[in-house]
Amino acid sequence: MKLFESPKGQPDKAARPLADRMRPKTLDEYVGQSDILAPEGLLRKAVRENRIFSMILWGPPGSGKTTLARIIASEADACFETFSAVLSGVKEIRTVIEEARGNLRRENKKTILFVDEIHRFNKAQQDAFLPHVESGIITLIGATTENPSFEVISPLLSRARVIVLKPFSDDELILILKRALADQERGLGRLGLTAAPEALEFMAWAADGDARTALNNLEASSILVMKEQEKIVTREIVEKAIQRKPLQYDKTGEEHYNLISAFHKSLRGSDPDASLYWLARMLEAGEDPLYIARRMIRFASEDSGIADPNALLIAVSAMQAFHFVGSPEGELALAEAAVYLAVAPKSNSLYAGFGKVRREISDTGTLPVPLHIRNAPTRLMKDLGYGRDYKYAHDFTDAFAPEQEYLPDELRGRTYYRPTDRGYEKIVGERLEKWKRFRAKSRSGKTDK
Repeated sequence: MKLFESPKGQPDKAARPLADRMRPKTLDEYVGQSDILAPEGLLRKAVRENRIFSMILWGPPGSGKTTLARIIASEADACFETFSAVLSGVKEIRTVIEEARGNLRRENKKTILFVDEIHRFNKAQQDAFLPHVESGIITLIGATTENPSFEVISPLLSRARVIVLKPFSDDELILILKRALADQERGLGRLGLTAAPEALEFMAWAADGDARTALNNLEASSILVMKEQEKIVTREIVEKAIQRKPLQYDKTGEEHYNLISAFHKSLRGSDPDASLYWLARMLEAGEDPLYIARRMIRFASEDSGIADPNALLIAVSAMQAFHFVGSPEGELALAEAAVYLAVAPKSNSLYAGFGKVRREISDTGTLPVPLHIRNAPTRLMKDLGYGRDYKYAHDFTDAFAPEQEYLPDELRGRTYYRPTDRGYEKIVGERLEKWKRFRAKSRSGKTDK
């Protein structure tokens, strides 16, 4: 028996991948991105009022960028043209623009041009869009997994809004999977399948925020479960379908937090052997190596800080090395970073000081920037006192202006960062004491200028 077959025995749209069939067709069907799709969210309001603007959808794979673009075009009753940055060039852009002019002239219809992987366009290709976006001939919706600030030219960015799409949460992915199981027309509803809660949770976990991957996993599992006597998708079937070994702990389970806690505390306790052990335990269990790398980056700032500024560089380098080399070779870079962090000097002074600052801001609100350290790019600002009496540090001994204040007047004299005498912080502390003496000497009437 074929899994998907029309009543007349002819192949139908169900032959398309499940992830494609289950694309939502309206904003009401769309799951997730509640900050921009809430009733008064930016995109929801723009669609409702038919005021669609050019935008760059920035988000990870499977976060719904293409689907959202199609829905926007459909609900705005606009012509929808897709354009691949990989396959098309400036010549194809001109063709699309002529078609957009024709749509506007013949049908008075706007054209939404969807450019997938817009970060792959070179400068000349991106420049070709500019006049047509500005004139309104096309409404551009670009999609990218890369930071648009670095990959999209500034003139194009200034004519489009960047909309950040988040990965789907596990709960959102489970809802998407349940819909696919129940949907009689587009999903797997005709198969009469059910899924155990732990199977749905595992599929969502394995997808890591990617709806396309989650639905692909469900479709693969459905093929296997049809061979079983009971049409129940179990966790074991999912593991077999996606060819992932059973994990020793789940991303949201207690053991996950126990192991990362043991790893973090071993690093903090300066035990390289235990640090390597817990690192290996997590990797063997199937933990995302980049998650471990992110935790080590956090540790470098929180637990070593200025006591060893190289700790952060080592942690970031390990993450980049793993990203470049992959598994299993890249795991050795993580092990190197773990040992370095374990034996590095420790200090939480930076962490504690930054916490004090944030609590201070919460208590005092947005205090004004003192006039003497404000930027004064215009004559009016200078006339208002911006930048007046600012003391240029390099005019003073050791490039330190002892009478210069930088905090708001209400916070003058506050100390947030208190270095320890461990590692590089000992040098930092000696430097701060020296500057403190300079201030005292300046206030007593002597000058170091």
